[in-house]
Amino acid sequence: MSLSPQLPKVEIGIIGGSGFYDPVLIEDAKELKIATPYGPPSDTMVVGRLKGVPVAFLPRHGRRHSIPPHKINYRANIWAMRELGVKRIIAPSAVGSLREDYKPGDLVLPDQFIDFTKKREYSFYEGAYVGHFSLADPFCPELREVFYKTSLELNLPIHEKGTYICIEGPRFSTRAESKLFRSWGADIIGMTLVPEVVLAREVEICYLTIAMVTDYDVWAEKPVSAEEVAKTMAENVDKVKKLLYEAIPRIPKERRCLCSQASKEAII
Repeated sequence: MSLSPQLPKVEIGIIGGSGFYDPVLIEDAKELKIATPYGPPSDTMVVGRLKGVPVAFLPRHGRRHSIPPHKINYRANIWAMRELGVKRIIAPSAVGSLREDYKPGDLVLPDQFIDFTKKREYSFYEGAYVGHFSLADPFCPELREVFYKTSLELNLPIHEKGTYICIEGPRFSTRAESKLFRSWGADIIGMTLVPEVVLAREVEICYLTIAMVTDYDVWAEKPVSAEEVAKTMAENVDKVKKLLYEAIPRIPKERRCLCSQASKEAII
């Protein structure tokens, strides 16, 4: 499908999660309403420049956090990015920690996920064609390398790897579930990664989650107040903004990863 002629061409997309609603880093910002075959995206798309690089920003839950995780129109969000010509998506999101050493305030670049969602729209391939896409390595290795190296240079508290378990939401886990997820080897827990990462792979867009740890999940029996979580979230958002500002200009123009060839052996 070709790009609509009235839409600007942008190759870097940012999908902001909880606490990450305001595209303050973007200069010369313009708001665009983008129609998709799957309905409206979560909000208007903000297009502009970040340190000279054309970018598009979309708040995953809407700017007023009015859309719960299980009601997000993930297909519309990814399709809207595709319509703009986006080739790479960076997706900050808030998570809980399932490990003592993944502390509130830390950032994590997950390299694997476990899907524990139940009733979402998982694929664009539901008609004449069937697509079986490989997600053995679901996150783009090129983006992971750029953002990890930049985090180290900025002295940010970062974990290079982690397994993200995605639950349906909007409720949080029981203690039994939280302990089960730990026994499976999951490191962090959230509600929005799936099917977003899957859909990005289906349209051959590179994808990276920057997970922002806000608290320990209930396995730890360390009660936290809403005030503490809000404070940690605000600090995390500041860290991620610094990271985006420095890392996005370092993303190589040419893609050498296999994300761009995901459909090559997937379509039946």
